[in-house]
Formats: sequence, structure tokens, C-alpha cells
Amino acid sequence: MLKKVLLTLVALLAIGIVVVLALAAGKPDTFRVERSVTVQAPPEKIAPLIENFQSWSAWSPYEKLDPSMKRVFSGAPSGKGAVYAWDGTGNAGAGRMEIVESTPQRIGIRLDFSKPFTAHNMAAFTLQPQGAGATRVTWSMDGPAPFVSKVMQVFISMDTMIGRDFEAGLANLKTAAEKV
Repeated sequence: MLKKVLLTLVALLAIGIVVVLALAAGKPDTFRVERSVTVQAPPEKIAPLIENFQSWSAWSPYEKLDPSMKRVFSGAPSGKGAVYAWDGTGNAGAGRMEIVESTPQRIGIRLDFSKPFTAHNMAAFTLQPQGAGATRVTWSMDGPAPFVSKVMQVFISMDTMIGRDFEAGLANLKTAAEKV
């Protein structure tokens, strides 16, 4: 009887693993997360808050993840060539961002994570004037989805997980930009 129960449990576990792997195999090879907000400020008041990594402490939800996080700013002070590296002991992990594109309408950032896992993504902020001093700000992130990421996505939606952070960050950015 016990042997039959154990065999049944092993068979169910094996079926469960096969189902998860099959679901993961069906996930796309890339991911995209995107959120937008309308800010009552022109792009030229919003862009400096994004292009200067030292200004991120005023709005980025990631800045508060780890109070002991070490930050290093290098390269240009803002705009193309600005670099921000961080190393945290908690949820922030470690990584590096570099602004690789900076126009009045778009700020592109190469985003490299080194811990808790290695990942190489692209983030972007697009600033679309909406008339009467308003701007539609869109924060997006694109990247490859290796198989391990696909397995995680069977259980956790990347869009939901990162999207919540983007929503919080954009709300903070809106507040900061509208104060200026």
C-alpha cells in the first residue's frame, strides 16, 4: 500500500514537472514590460529627472529596496554616457545602467544585472508631448527570456512583477516632475 502511494506521488510529480517544462517551452523568447502615465509638465522638465541617475532617488522604487546599497556614478554627469552601478545586499541585487540614447523624445538605457542573476536588458523612457504642457511618459523594458526565466514565468508573470514597480516609479516621477 505504501509503495503504491509513493509510486503515485512520484508519477504525479513527474507529470507536474513535464507540464511545467512544456508550458515554459511555449513562452516567448523575449519579454517586454511597459507602463505609461501622463505628467502635467513638459518633456524638458521630466527628462532631467531620468537622464541624471542621481535624480532617481527622488522617484525610482528600486532606490528604496536596500538602504545599504552601494552606488557608483561615472561617465557623463547626465544624458548619453552616464553610468550608474549598484551593489546591494538585499532585494536590489547588483548591476549597471548606462544611458546609450538621449533625445528629447527618448532616453534609452542598457541595463545589466549581475546578481541575483545575470541579465542584459534594454530600458527606455519615451516622452510624448500631449499639448497644454502635458507629457505622456512610457517606461519600458525589453530583454531575452532564457529557459530558466520561462520556467519562472509559468508561476510569476514578469509583466505583473515588474509592471507594479514601473507603475510606482511613474507615479513618483509624476509627483517629482509636477513639483518642479
